[in-house]
Amino acid sequence: MKNTALSHIHEQLGAKMLPFAGYNMPITYEGVNAEHETVRNAVGVFDVSHMGEFLVSGPNALDLIQKLCSNDASVLTVGKAQYSCLTNENGGIVDDLIIYKIKEEQYLLVVNASNIEKDWNWISQRNDVGAELKNISEDYSLLAIQGPKAVEAMQSLSSIDLSAIKYYHFEVADFAGIEHVIISATGYTGSGGFEIYCKNSEVEQIWTKVFEAGASYGIKPIGLAARDTLRLEMGFSLYGNDIDDTTSPLESGLGWITKFTKEFTASDLLKKQKEEGIKRKLVAFELTERGVPRQGYEIVDGNGNIIGNVTSGTMSPSMNKGIGLGYVTIENSALDSEIFIRIRKNDVAAKIVKLPFYKK
Repeated sequence: MKNTALSHIHEQLGAKMLPFAGYNMPITYEGVNAEHETVRNAVGVFDVSHMGEFLVSGPNALDLIQKLCSNDASVLTVGKAQYSCLTNENGGIVDDLIIYKIKEEQYLLVVNASNIEKDWNWISQRNDVGAELKNISEDYSLLAIQGPKAVEAMQSLSSIDLSAIKYYHFEVADFAGIEHVIISATGYTGSGGFEIYCKNSEVEQIWTKVFEAGASYGIKPIGLAARDTLRLEMGFSLYGNDIDDTTSPLESGLGWITKFTKEFTASDLLKKQKEEGIKRKLVAFELTERGVPRQGYEIVDGNGNIIGNVTSGTMSPSMNKGIGLGYVTIENSALDSEIFIRIRKNDVAAKIVKLPFYKK
C-alpha cells in the first residue's frame, strides 16, 4: 500500500483511511454529506496525489498524443488543457485523461490512479515516433481546492489573479511560497476552484498555508467519498464505473471528445459506429420514488424486461433524491422516459433526465 506525501496528516486529522487504487487514501473526515455541503457552499481540499502524471516531450510529442487520443490536441495552446480518452483496438476506453500543453513540444498527461501502469505500458508500447516519455507520478502531489469561495480564499497565496484562470486553462506560477507550481481550473466537482500540481517535497507547506489562508472561509479537508457524490451530481463519468475498456466514447456520451478530423486508435471502427448508430447509451436518471440506486443494479422497463444496468448511483446530498448513471438500450434512452431500477426485489420508478443533476 502506497502513501501520499500527506497520508500522515490525514491520519492525524482523524480521516477514515481505506485502500484506493493501491494508495492509502482519506475516504471521509466528518461524513460524506457534511463534506459535500462544504464544497458546494464554501471551500474544501482534496488530496488526489494518487493520480498519475506523464510528461510527453520532443518534436514528435503531439504526433504520439494525436495517434492515441480521441480528441484533437493540435488545437491546444500553451496554458490550455483538454479532456480526452485513450481508445483501444475495439473502440473501448483504455482511460480518460486530461492533456496540458506545458510549453511547445511538451505535454502533461494526467491519468487515473488505478490505470497508471496500464496507461504507461499502453503509451510506451505504441511510441514508434520517438517521443520522450517520463512517468513523474511518484514524484508529484496534487491538491484539488474546490468550492465557490476557493478563489477568494486562496488569492493571498499567489501573485497571479486566480479568478482570471478560465475553465480548462492553467498557469505555472507561485503559490503558497513555492515557485513554479501548476495552478489549473479543470475541477471535477462543478463548484469552481482549481488544482495545484507540485513536488512531493513541497505539498506539506502548501497544504498548511492553504488551510491558514482558508480558515475564515470555512475551509475543510474532504475525502474521496464526497468527491464521488459531487462528481455524480454533475454527471461526470468515473473510470471503472461508467466507462471502461468495453464502453465506446460514443456510447458513453463522449462523442464531443471524439474527433474524426484525424486518425487515432480504432477511429475507423468508431466512425462506423457513429454512422450505423449505437445500440446502448449512458443515461442519467432520477428516482421518482424513495430509494438509493447502486452500481450493478438492473434497469428494467415497465414490463419488467431488463434493459440495462446502473454504473453509478447515490442519494444526492444536494437534492435529497436518488440519482444515477447507467447504460440502457437505445430504444429506452429518450429524455423523460420512465424506467425502473430493481432495488433488491422492488422495481423503483425513475425517469431519464438531462445532465447535470445539480444546477447552481
